Amino acid sequence: MPPTKPHVMIVVADDMGYSDIGCFGGEIATPTLDRLGRAGARLSRFYNTTRCSPSRASMLTGLHPHQTGIGILTSDDRPEGYRGSLNERCLTLGEILHTAGYATCLSGKWHLTSDVWSPSDAWPTRRGFDRFFGTLSGCGSYYRPTTLTRGEQHVESEAAAPGFFYTDAITDEAEKFVRAHAAREANRPFFLYTAYTAPHWPLHAPAKDIARYRGKFDAGWDELREARLERLVAEGIMPAGTTLSGRDPTQPAWRDAPDHAWQLIRMQTYAAQIDRMDRGIARIVTTLAETGALPNTLLFFLSDNGASAEGLPIADPETFRRRRSIVPPATWTGAALRIGNSPDIEPGPDDTYCSYGRAWANLSNTPFRFYKRWVHEGGISTPLIVHWPDGGIKPSILHTPFQLTDIVPTVLDAAEVTYPARYPGRDPLPLEGRSMLPALRGGSVEPRTLYWEHLGNAAIRRGPWKLVREHPLPWELYDIDVDRAELQDQAASRPDVVAELSEAWGAWANRVGVIPWERIVEVYRRDAKGDPTG
Repeated sequence: MPPTKPHVMIVVADDMGYSDIGCFGGEIATPTLDRLGRAGARLSRFYNTTRCSPSRASMLTGLHPHQTGIGILTSDDRPEGYRGSLNERCLTLGEILHTAGYATCLSGKWHLTSDVWSPSDAWPTRRGFDRFFGTLSGCGSYYRPTTLTRGEQHVESEAAAPGFFYTDAITDEAEKFVRAHAAREANRPFFLYTAYTAPHWPLHAPAKDIARYRGKFDAGWDELREARLERLVAEGIMPAGTTLSGRDPTQPAWRDAPDHAWQLIRMQTYAAQIDRMDRGIARIVTTLAETGALPNTLLFFLSDNGASAEGLPIADPETFRRRRSIVPPATWTGAALRIGNSPDIEPGPDDTYCSYGRAWANLSNTPFRFYKRWVHEGGISTPLIVHWPDGGIKPSILHTPFQLTDIVPTVLDAAEVTYPARYPGRDPLPLEGRSMLPALRGGSVEPRTLYWEHLGNAAIRRGPWKLVREHPLPWELYDIDVDRAELQDQAASRPDVVAELSEAWGAWANRVGVIPWERIVEVYRRDAKGDPTG
């Protein structure tokens, strides 16, 4: 007998841009996500919190990241800074659904604990997940991932098996969970959190996958950005008349860029990472269909932040090389890693550690400006797909603004589970978000104010207005309903709106525990802790 409550599956891509997948305008082959998106709801104005750990913390708890202890990444900066791990005031969706009778599994990236080597109360197995296979750190090699863990045992040796590739391993574990669940307890609902690291750097992909994209990006980033916007409008994601932001001013025109062959292989490898993820999602969806679970599975797909413009190595090369939680000591055959973005290092193989660069990230975030870490639209906008045939979600494109704090309330609404006011040994904070289910089913919802902060970058969206700043610069103001690319700053002409929204943002920041960025920077400077941005 099938369960009366829906199964829940959340699939997260890592550092993927707003317009990379096909049903959001991209050139990359994502037939599975395209099919799910066009059969379900696609949200054009869904927002993350612009960075890996904060987004995951917010998505899994229904709180703003600062309330969970993860305001930046996972460094423990107490007593003046953030804890860097999930604290006792938040409950994960795993904990809530497990208590409600769900079987729970995480396959993939966790990145919500400051201690990736010793089990703590912020590990997934102690935050509601019956089954865990994945990495505890924020990123790493796809051929030799560090912090690879099964349950609470480090199993990095599993990656030494011939043909191991981390994206495939995440898929394998998710698929095994679905099959085992169907065989043993088909009448019990499950929560499957599938957290890929693709397409986060390093650019790792099998040569045959990269070859699939030969010629696909030869037109270059300028022409491809224009073509993406045309497809976004044709899909109905963006309204007709949407203006494309200019090329990142730090980047050359494609015709003037040096080393075209190397630039192309970077983007081809990035695309191959997303392509392989989509094929993995296809396997999981096929398994859901074969076991009869797919129609009653509430499935979400999203990215944790906008595309990443980060270059490699980050900061001092030797210091970066010694970051053992994200960089392996060598390949499995003992070869030294070639780290950095230079034409003499062609990405893809296991001995490389590269990223795809700012100009391609600018393409990934079409039509927006900025990237991961910023709270302009390029940093916080994500494609969100919601698919649940039995739940009354019809093919649609939803333009209502929502953010990550709304995922937990939506799941609990669909599952008819009450958020606990009390939890053994804990005093949970109340949820910050609201259910998207009425809107997903074609109804209307009341407008609401949305907030963000990361690394001193700040934003608030209320009605048609978005107030945003890049720290330490002044506030900018945009009519975001008609100027989604944030090109016409109206701060000077509407000081009344700037004053109102900045005051509201300040009250929110105080309430949720935002630590002023200047204080964080001073602590790092005083204690010689390096770069506070992570």
